[in-house]
Amino acid sequence: KDIRNAVEAASKATGWAGATAHNRAQVLYYVAENLAARAGEFARRLEAMTGVDGAEEVEASIQRLFFYAGFADKYDGAVRATQKKFVTLAMNEPYGVMGLVCPDEAPLLALVSLVAPAIAIGNAVVAVPSAAHPLAATDFYSVLDTSDVPGGVVNIVTGDGETGAALVAAEVDKIAFTGSTEVGRLIRRATAGTGKKLSLELG
Repeated sequence: KDIRNAVEAASKATGWAGATAHNRAQVLYYVAENLAARAGEFARRLEAMTGVDGAEEVEASIQRLFFYAGFADKYDGAVRATQKKFVTLAMNEPYGVMGLVCPDEAPLLALVSLVAPAIAIGNAVVAVPSAAHPLAATDFYSVLDTSDVPGGVVNIVTGDGETGAALVAAEVDKIAFTGSTEVGRLIRRATAGTGKKLSLELG
């Protein structure tokens, strides 16, 4: 039910795809800046959860957000000047609603690495974060909430493999999964013939 509700919320966030690329870039910059302002807090939380110094992971997450903020207006489908007497037309469109299933490793960075490029180009997402360290994601949601990210654009549903399986079966346009090869094969079988796009990063 939580997955269904999250997918429904994401499906209603159609204004995000229609926002200008500059606006999406600005929102991602806000997210990066707000995470940077709380870097120490997030580093301590990650260390408490994983037993590893979290400062490096937080810094990498901030830099990744800035990176995709910078790319948001490079993939907006606009006509751009290239060489003399020529123009380049890039027709990039968002998928719509993307389902993201994150690994346990580097719980904050993994979430940011899947969410940031997806929303930069105008998708709404439903993300299942690390099952072992979900607090990294729920803490990050508070950053999203104070960074002008519209409601429904990023939906986080914590849970285990059953939650991920429910997301794979849900009415989403694309699934992105990072994790084991075994689970990746199951997802490929489950999505075969459904028309869903699929990205797998396995092993």
